[in-house]
Amino acid sequence: MPTALNLPMVDPLPPETQKYFDICTEKLGMIPNVLKAYAFDIDKLNAFTAMYNDLMLADSNLSKLEREMIAVVVSSINRCFYCLVAHGAAVRQLSGDPKLGEMLVMNYRVAPLGDRQRAMLDFAAKMTIASAEIEEPDRQRLRDVGFSDRDIWDIANVAGFFNMTNRVASATAMQPNDEYHAQSR
Repeated sequence: MPTALNLPMVDPLPPETQKYFDICTEKLGMIPNVLKAYAFDIDKLNAFTAMYNDLMLADSNLSKLEREMIAVVVSSINRCFYCLVAHGAAVRQLSGDPKLGEMLVMNYRVAPLGDRQRAMLDFAAKMTIASAEIEEPDRQRLRDVGFSDRDIWDIANVAGFFNMTNRVASATAMQPNDEYHAQSR
């Protein structure tokens, strides 16, 4: 079981879900445990994957790496083991820099980032720690380093999504796939 809850996957999986899982196995070499965890209810799985795919894979002025960096920084603050392992691996893969992934996991402020990425991660961190304290100067700092209002929307949504998923993963003791630990090292 991918979590501490007794919620087995639907069996058999609907054909479209099985096809999605087969694509994961082909592209990733595994089915991420978060997908297995949600597969006890196909509607919940579909809602989760639709939101994830939109935020993390759809067109955006934020690169895939930047979105993964947000995921890792938010997950670091929330100490979400599942997301740190899974998205830390993605940062290593997308950046080609295993040290960057570890810096973001431990303390993003030590990473050699440009002004744009530093401002983006500062905003995501503040959103995670004290979202009610975000004010116009915080958004303006993002604009000052080149982010549009649409980009700010994307940063806020990625950070918000991982704040939610971190809490679900931690509350259910979701375990990352072992394969993530060795990826892109």
